[in-house]
Amino acid sequence: MLRSLSTGAVFLAVSTAAVPAAEPGGFIAGVDFSHVALFESQGKVYRDGGRKFLQDPFALLKDHGITCMRLRLFTSSAEQATKKPYDSINNLDYTVPLAVRVKKAGLQFLLDFHYSDSWADPGKQTKPAAWQDLSFEQLEQRMYEYNRDCIAAFKQAGAMPDFVQVGNEITPGMVWPDGRVGGKFEKPEQWAQLGRLMKAASRGIKEAAGTPAPKIIVHIDRGGDWNTTKWFFDNLARQQVEFDIIGQSYYPFWHGTLENLRTCLTNAARDYGKPVLVAETAFPWIEKEWDGKPLKPIVGINPGKEGQVQFIAELAKVVKSVPDGRGIGIFWWGTEYQPLPGTNLGGFDGRSFFDNDGNALPALDALGKSATWAARP
Repeated sequence: MLRSLSTGAVFLAVSTAAVPAAEPGGFIAGVDFSHVALFESQGKVYRDGGRKFLQDPFALLKDHGITCMRLRLFTSSAEQATKKPYDSINNLDYTVPLAVRVKKAGLQFLLDFHYSDSWADPGKQTKPAAWQDLSFEQLEQRMYEYNRDCIAAFKQAGAMPDFVQVGNEITPGMVWPDGRVGGKFEKPEQWAQLGRLMKAASRGIKEAAGTPAPKIIVHIDRGGDWNTTKWFFDNLARQQVEFDIIGQSYYPFWHGTLENLRTCLTNAARDYGKPVLVAETAFPWIEKEWDGKPLKPIVGINPGKEGQVQFIAELAKVVKSVPDGRGIGIFWWGTEYQPLPGTNLGGFDGRSFFDNDGNALPALDALGKSATWAARP
């Protein structure tokens, strides 16, 4: 059982001078490591070369070439986090100490706001329980204050994000129903409200951060779908929402071919003049599906440890092929996953960078090396 996390914690600044930080401006070899403390609390360890890694696992990742860590942030209360750890633990009290570990390891830090008490994704962008009764004007103000206060907490702890996602996979909007778009919500007034919420969030981030401010990422889930990507960013442009980077989810078992991804990233970089990155991706390291059925090749690559390595190499080629150097990085999702009895992990323990005993897989080196090899034409 996880220890209950306190609220209103005071985060002390830490010195990160002993470990040089990742170089800004290079190709980002990134991973999402948001649940590592949860896994550690359940007795999971992370091994390198078959041996338990005696340092922090964030240092293990840096040793293998990883340059940036992505951590998600829920609005959940301490009570929610204790009651349903897997689905609600990633609140501010949990995430700030993780961010401190990121900075102590000398890694860059991407903060992923979900604006929900639990997972926010294309199927659900549930408004936080504490925000349910707010008018839209009050909600807009709350978005500004929440982002401002969260960034201030990271700054006070000496763990300022280098990048911030204003929402997670927000293709259908966020903070439903106020900021919902598409389908029956495809209305000018809905897009206007989404734009106002995103502007309020960015205003709070920049005010608390000062100079330099983190780079703002807008993240949707259509890595292989140019038509929907164009629909989203054309509408967002009409709201004059300012941001720095376009992030896409690309899971090959859901989002089409690598050529689809190449087309989408290239067109987005060209039409909107922004750098692009793959904000989430994964590929199976197991040769059989978790239900025991053989996996078929995905994008022409067989699942397995070598298949993971091959997928990363091909994915990096696609991202680095975006003209003018605008393909800037890749983030792997579920990197830290190992089996947790009684917890449905959606199969991502078979797509992580660690096997069932916590041993680092070859894919970790493959992604780390992508930060340095020159594949841009």
